[in-house]
Amino acid sequence: MTRPLLRSRPLALAVLGLAAVVAAIPPALAAGDEYAFAAAPQTDLNRIYRIDRYTGEVSACQYAIKDGTVGVTLCYPAGEGAGPQSGNGEYDLVPSHHEREGGIFRVNRRTGAVSVCYVLSERVVCTPPSS
Repeated sequence: MTRPLLRSRPLALAVLGLAAVVAAIPPALAAGDEYAFAAAPQTDLNRIYRIDRYTGEVSACQYAIKDGTVGVTLCYPAGEGAGPQSGNGEYDLVPSHHEREGGIFRVNRRTGAVSVCYVLSERVVCTPPSS
């Protein structure tokens, strides 16, 4: 026996409401999409940058040779200007494709603001955002 339409309507509305809430979650907050990675454009530098897509915090890591071992991964934490940004956004990394450029662009896809980030004195630093 089927349920009358009047009784199933609240359930259908609840399912539609839940679907609307899930669809409203920004892509940067989806599970597994918290970080983005991009290689430094410099062709003789084995460095990658990592960005927290929600806060804009940037760090970097690279490989280094260490005698008697398989090598080590050196990581550089966020320094001046590279930490979490005021007001959350939808951040990403964009390499310049300049073969001698060790830095990378941090972009806020919501506001259009752009910074340049690079490693300086064992920390990642970024210029102030500009539109």
